[in-house]
Amino acid sequence: MLAARWSSDNLCRRAAAETVLPQGVSSLSTAILTAPPPPGASIERDLRALGFTVRVADGNGGVAAALAAVPTAERVAVVDARFTGHRHSLRLGLTDPRFPAAAVPGALTVLPGARGALTAALAPGSAEGREGGAIAPGSGGRSVAAPPATGCLPDRLAADMEAAGTPVHRPDLGTLVAAVPTTEAARAEAEAAVAAVDDEAVRLRSAVKSRDGFFTTHFVSPYSRHLARWCARRGLTPNQVTTASLITALIAAGCAATGTRPGMIAAGALLLVSFVLDCTDGQLARYSLQFSTLGAWLDATFDRAKEYAFYAGLALGAARGDDDVWALALGAMVLQTVRHVVDFAFTFTLPEPAASTAPGAAQGGATALSGRLDRIAWTVWLRRMIVLPIGERWALIAVLTALTTPRVTFTVLLIAAGCAACYTTAGRLLRSRRLPGGGSDGARALAGLADSGPVAEAVARFAPRSPGGPFTAPLWAAAGTAGLVGWLLFGPDDQGGWTGVVAAAWYALCAGLAVAAPLSRPFDWLVPPLFRCGEYLAVLILAARGGVNGALPAAFFLVAACAYHHYDTVYRLRGGAGAPPRRLVLATGGHEGRVLAVTAAAALWASGQGFTTALTVLGGATALLVLGESIRFWISSQAPAVHDETGEPA
Repeated sequence: MLAARWSSDNLCRRAAAETVLPQGVSSLSTAILTAPPPPGASIERDLRALGFTVRVADGNGGVAAALAAVPTAERVAVVDARFTGHRHSLRLGLTDPRFPAAAVPGALTVLPGARGALTAALAPGSAEGREGGAIAPGSGGRSVAAPPATGCLPDRLAADMEAAGTPVHRPDLGTLVAAVPTTEAARAEAEAAVAAVDDEAVRLRSAVKSRDGFFTTHFVSPYSRHLARWCARRGLTPNQVTTASLITALIAAGCAATGTRPGMIAAGALLLVSFVLDCTDGQLARYSLQFSTLGAWLDATFDRAKEYAFYAGLALGAARGDDDVWALALGAMVLQTVRHVVDFAFTFTLPEPAASTAPGAAQGGATALSGRLDRIAWTVWLRRMIVLPIGERWALIAVLTALTTPRVTFTVLLIAAGCAACYTTAGRLLRSRRLPGGGSDGARALAGLADSGPVAEAVARFAPRSPGGPFTAPLWAAAGTAGLVGWLLFGPDDQGGWTGVVAAAWYALCAGLAVAAPLSRPFDWLVPPLFRCGEYLAVLILAARGGVNGALPAAFFLVAACAYHHYDTVYRLRGGAGAPPRRLVLATGGHEGRVLAVTAAAALWASGQGFTTALTVLGGATALLVLGESIRFWISSQAPAVHDETGEPA
């Protein structure tokens, strides 16, 4: 407990024992009250319970002097002494580590990075200087506290900071109360409003995503939110719950690998337990505001690791019964990864929300239809289920695993995921007709997600730089992928032969032409998923058609390593840190370099174990490179935390 560093009085220790501090708040957090609070006010107790050391401006030196006395490495908050509201309002406004500056009515906080903006706002001639002197406390229609000004200083400081160009986050409080009453009557009214709303119930509800899948919303969140609160009260962190979810899923995969019916039943049950814990970690993060860059990375990558490890467990279990389903397992992983790349790539091309929702903005076709359907409740749930989000997908896998065979499980999963992919991709294509493109930021993101290696880079260097038509880049990418996959699938040689290397060279040429110009046109988001199809399917087809013992499990390992690299790229981009360093992309060869390497290995070792060995070595080298760089980055990076609060399917 950190309470001993705040104060020695029993009240503070008791408040600290009852409250789990957000990760962004520790003993190195100071709250400056603008004046002594009115008698009976709970503001000091609430601030200390949230982890703040409380200082009261003495009225002579003022808030500016108190701020100057706070070390620059600390979080600092300025709070109007008259503040009346829920403790959770203060928690949302003052303790969220994701925002350098944040405010609620009557309270403002800044992290060290925004301290300069707060100091400038407090300088002579700014908010404090404009507002005049203090007002004596009184009763009835008079002031109820002695703030340093007639107005609300924190609110004016926040406005001045925003006017100077510093973004100030303002959380949605909903039914929570945050007010600065100036009379006894107003104070009584605010206290009555506080008493009318149970802020713990609001806090518990807000721990759940505002938009989630049907299965998660109705079959998991009603009790997982209480599990999140239980974890918070025992000091558990979201990262610990995420790790428990991963361990549970790996045990489930081990049970599936036994190939026995009891093992399969246990695997299905444990997979559902893992999903409940997966929901709990995010709800715990929102409940206690414990957000971190590392936590976001763990949550995102572990979801994929759990699902794909379970695929491998099912394939191993089937093999014990002399049923080889490795091709189906690899196909399921390819389809799911490509679906995600479609979602992420399209998101990078969307315009800013303010622009897309501005008055007079074009709303037509799919967008207008979607808006109308959102007003019909059952269509909302139906559309969320059709896209097969993680809750529905894992429930389907768990039930089929317990009741049927791995072959049936993968077959149904491929059909359901394929239908979902067609639905979502068709909708994105229709919306793209009216989108302006992603601009320079979107083009950089798509270029990073494309994962172009040295061969494609060399081709792009000598290709024309003109953007061409709206379909130029996707058509080049589609031509390369179709030529490669078509030849490997229907060519005369089971393992491609040297003609397969020629097809891979054609793919690399088309890849370079596709990225020769910036990917800023409305349909350019199709380029990265087309590249993923080309690379992953080439590995799958070569391993499946060759019939070499162990080739498909080795291909599964290689594609899993590449998929991890591409997911890692997505979450770096979403965190605003940019694509992985160019040296990593060059070292791994880029997508076209790996395709050339795999097709060359298939031509060189058409029989025997050479091809399996080559896939294993390439997969191991790729995994070591991308994992090493990824761990180094996410441990040391200062990228902002990335948390999906939209509930978009995963």
